Amino acid sequence: MSFGERLRERREQLNMSRRELAEALGVSVSAIGNYETGISAPKEEVLLRLFDSLQVDPNTLYRDHFRGGQSVLTHDERELLDRYRSLSAVGRDTVRSVMNALCAYRDELEQTRPVAEERRIPLYCSPAAAGFAAPVFGEDFDYIPVGRDVPPGAEFAVRIQGDSMAPWIADGSVVYVNRDPLQAGDVGIFCVDGGMLCKQYYRDPLGTVYLFSLNRERSDADVLLTADSGRTLVSFGRVMMHRMPLPGKGKK
Repeated sequence: MSFGERLRERREQLNMSRRELAEALGVSVSAIGNYETGISAPKEEVLLRLFDSLQVDPNTLYRDHFRGGQSVLTHDERELLDRYRSLSAVGRDTVRSVMNALCAYRDELEQTRPVAEERRIPLYCSPAAAGFAAPVFGEDFDYIPVGRDVPPGAEFAVRIQGDSMAPWIADGSVVYVNRDPLQAGDVGIFCVDGGMLCKQYYRDPLGTVYLFSLNRERSDADVLLTADSGRTLVSFGRVMMHRMPLPGKGKK
C-alpha cells in the first residue's frame, strides 16, 4: 500500500473529510486529493501537521518502506522527531538552520578532502641479455600504479627477458618483488658478479648456492656458487609467486 493509500485509509478511519483535513493542514482540498492519489507529496512543514492531524507517527504512513522488518525510523530517530515536533515554530526553524549549517560544513569538508594518493612502485625496464632480469638497480625505471593485478606487499617490479624461466615467467613479462627473506624453492632477483638474474633459489648445508632456471631445457643458464668460489651474490628480493619444486641439486 502506498503513502497516499495509507493517508486516505487513516483519514477515513477518523471519519474526516478531505475538506476537514485540508483546513487542518492549511492547504486546498485538491492538494489532499493529490496526496492521496500520489500526484504530489506534502512539503515538510505540511507533513508534520499531517502526522499531528491524523494522530499517527511517520512509520504508519511509510510502512511500505519497511526493510527486513525494520521501520523507516530507528528509536533514536523517532525520539528526535518527537522532540522536534514539540518545539515551537521558532524552535523548528532554529533546528533546521543548525542542520543546514552542519550539512553545508560536511559538504565543504568532502569537497576539500585530499584525494588519497595512488600507490606506485618502480618498474625496472632497461634491456639486458636473454635470461637475465632486466634491471641493473640504480638504472632508469618507471613508476607504475598498484592496482588489483599487483600482489599486496609488492615493493618493486621487474621486466624479465629471455625464456629461462618459461613457461611460469614468460619472456617480456613483469614480475612483482618484495624483500622477504628467500626460502628454498623461492624465485628471486639476484645480482651475480654484476649481472642481474631471475632464478629459483636453493642453498645447501655446506653453503653452496644453486640458482636454477625453471625452464629445464635452459639448464645451461643455471648458476652454482660455492662458498669458496670468490664470486659475488646479492639478493634483491623474492618474486611473488607460488614456490616451485626444486630440480635435481647440483645441475648447471
